[in-house]
This record gives sequence, C-alpha cells and structure tokens, in this order.
Amino acid sequence: MASTYRNFRTSVPWLILFLEAVFMVLFYFFFSEVHTSSSAIQYPAFQDVSHMVVFGFGFFLTFLKRYGFSSTGFNLLIIVLGVQCSMLVEHLLWASLFEDGLTRITRAVVSMTAVVISTGAVLGRANPLQLILMTVVEIIFFHISRWIHRSYLKVQEYDSLMDVHLFGAYFGLAVSSRFSEPSPRAEKNSSTPKLDLFSMLGTLFLWMFWPSFNSVLTHHFRQPAIYNTYFALAVSAVTAFVLSVLTTKDGKFRMTDIRSAVLAGGVTVGCATNSIKYPWIAMILGLLASVIAILGSYCLQRCLNPALKIHDASGVHFTFGLPAVLGGLAHLLLSGI
Repeated sequence: MASTYRNFRTSVPWLILFLEAVFMVLFYFFFSEVHTSSSAIQYPAFQDVSHMVVFGFGFFLTFLKRYGFSSTGFNLLIIVLGVQCSMLVEHLLWASLFEDGLTRITRAVVSMTAVVISTGAVLGRANPLQLILMTVVEIIFFHISRWIHRSYLKVQEYDSLMDVHLFGAYFGLAVSSRFSEPSPRAEKNSSTPKLDLFSMLGTLFLWMFWPSFNSVLTHHFRQPAIYNTYFALAVSAVTAFVLSVLTTKDGKFRMTDIRSAVLAGGVTVGCATNSIKYPWIAMILGLLASVIAILGSYCLQRCLNPALKIHDASGVHFTFGLPAVLGGLAHLLLSGI
C-alpha cells in the first residue's frame, strides 16, 4: 500500500505461506480433539459478526482514492490470518480444551476487530508486509492484555474482550505515529464521492450488525444487550445528523461526521453492556458518544493530532477510541452504583 517497499513477490507471498504452514502444524497439535457438545452460540449470530467484520469494515475503509479496492482485499487477508493466530494465542494462554469450536472462532473474530480498527489508522501508509506483521504482533499483545486483566485485575471475560475498540484505536495510533508525516496534497490521501458512498455503505453494514456483535458472547444478558445497543445506535445516529448541521458553515449534512458518529453509541454500550439495565441509560450514552465523536473530530484533527504528529486516516480516535473510553468510565460508574 505504501509507495516504497521491497519487492512484493519476494516478501509477501513467502511470509503468508510461512505463517500458514506454522498455523497448520500448531493446529495439528492443539486442535485435534473432537467435541460433540452443543454450542451456546448459534451459527446465525456467528454469521452476523463475520458479515460485520468482513463486509462492514471492508467497505468502511474504502474512502482513500488509491486504496479503495486494496482496503477490502487486505481487510480479508488480515482477518483470515488473524483469526487463526488469535485461536492459537488464546489456546496457549488459557488452554481451553473443553470449549466448542464455534465459541472459539467467534471469540477470535471478535478479537480481530481490534486489528481492523488499527488498520484504519495506518491505511495508505503501511504496505501489505507491514500490515501482516502488525496483525500478528497486535493479536498477541491483545491476548496478553486480556490475560493480565483476567488473571490479576479480575476482569470478567466478556468485559476484557470488549476492550477491542479501545485497544485497537490506540494501538493503531501508536503505530501510525512511527510513520513519516504524509503530504496533505498527496493523491493517496484524497477521496472521491463514489468511494465515500462505498464507505457509507460499510457504515450501514456495521450499524445493522452491531447489536449482534455486542450480544454474541453474552450468555445470560443477550436480549437486553441487543435492544440496549439498538437504542444507543439510534440515538447516536439522530444526534450525528443534528450536530452535523449545527457544526457546518453551510448548514448541510457532512457524511464524514455522520459516518463516524453513528457507530459511537454501539462502541460505548459494548464496553458497558453488563452494567446497563435500562434502555434510557443506553440512550444517554449513545447521545454522549455521538457528541464526543463529532466534537472530537474537530478538536483532535485541528489541535491535538498536528501537535503529536499523529496521522489518523479514518478517524479511529474519535470513532472508536474516545467512545470506548466513555464506555469504560460508564461501566465503572454503573458497576459502583
């Protein structure tokens, strides 16, 4: 994806083949047992999460002029490699031998959301080799952080897994800060109305499947998680349209604001799902998350990002990072109450 990197043919294919060979050998030793127990997760719920990660994020990242098609293809590549790596790393840390395969792979797909979010921060600046290496490294550190949370901080399994938004956003920003500052007039940083339309289509995919994403791994709180997430998404979408008109000079809707803010409510509620008992709490969190996303896009892009030399290609900081921080604070507050 970057304009200068070593020969594509002599690096990327061999790295992919090497990783796949290692995964096959490790799967032979670790996942040769056969489980006949029924899964607590239904296959349609797993399908919803897969559609969200593959289709939703794949189209969500198609806003750069030179990387519209590349982003969807590379998104699929890092997902299929990362899911295998995630299952292996989690097995090494937890050795969950008596868990059914559908639960394992669903949790691996959810974990890969962190990597996809990080990709949005370095899009247009990292080449395929760097993206593959970032996927492997990030998924290892993500599971190590989960292991620390569960072993030493006594965080529940679902709560530690829903840190994907927070971890992915700030890991991507940390990686992005190590690249050189791009030229603001570079062709790779521009967009077209057609690509913006595809990106908005990805946002709609994410918006529709986000309730399944927040509820797929909750066993005793699944139905409340679904409708709390839906109400939070609805309020954040309404707030995004209102603030988009109020913050623009010409009084028109800006799709860039709406594309970022309509998902903020789902991110915030996902970090505090087990603590939200009533839908009006989710609605308030959705409103606050949308306000933070839109106002943060103005303040961070104009003030903080230039000062810290951070290049955030798709705005993951105010789309996923800040709403996740709000969700974490809300979880602490609601749990205390």
